[in-house]
Amino acid sequence: MKKILGAIATLAMTVGLAACGTPVSQGTANQNQLVVGMEAGYPPFNWTQKDDSNGAVKIQGTDQYAGGYDVEIAKRVAKQLGKELVIVKTEWDGLTPALVSSKIDAIIAGMSPTEERKATIDFTDSYYDSQLVLVVKKGSKYANATSLADFSGAKVTAHTFHYSVIDQIPGVDKQTAMDNFPAMRVALQSRTIDAYVSELPEAISAQAANSDFVMVKLTDGFKTSPEDTQTAVGVRKDSSLTKEINEALKTISSEE
Repeated sequence: MKKILGAIATLAMTVGLAACGTPVSQGTANQNQLVVGMEAGYPPFNWTQKDDSNGAVKIQGTDQYAGGYDVEIAKRVAKQLGKELVIVKTEWDGLTPALVSSKIDAIIAGMSPTEERKATIDFTDSYYDSQLVLVVKKGSKYANATSLADFSGAKVTAHTFHYSVIDQIPGVDKQTAMDNFPAMRVALQSRTIDAYVSELPEAISAQAANSDFVMVKLTDGFKTSPEDTQTAVGVRKDSSLTKEINEALKTISSEE
């Protein structure tokens, strides 16, 4: 239902902009700013904190700050473009509509450039390539799993495209999808679920934050496409920012 409503909202805004004769690639009002949207709730890519420690950036319209890998990428891109970075905290389902309607200039939120998303927005080159893992409770019967088959009968959930790969687990007890990783961590801690599918960085963050959690890497692993495991910056269709951000991303080495 969320996907359907999101698609309808995006289509409506796109049609509305076209009807008004306003180019979809038009930027936000202040051309001296790079307005970036993110959840600020997807550690370690992005999160919310109370101060500006460790280079966090204030979230527009709040007393909170955003930190994380996406924030560092956004800072480097904004500096390279000679613009002031503005962070806008937006729910995941609202990011694409906000971009299409020119409320933000770019999405830097651990977003994968899937074909479905490419139908609505454009993406830059990838700035991070990840892999899928599972997060379980330490000491559970799944903590020493080595293959997908070991999760037969397990109650497993996920978020975004990760939810679709759960079907690759034979005999899995697929649970209702959840909206975000904090919710999945709570469900795992309370044993409402046995595991959730995650990306490697989030899983590392989860087990670092909670000693009861452990990351499971599988020998066979999930079958995915590059578009699912790559992370890129979302921009409006035919935006000049695509080329500019790609140039900025080239200044950041893979080692860095």
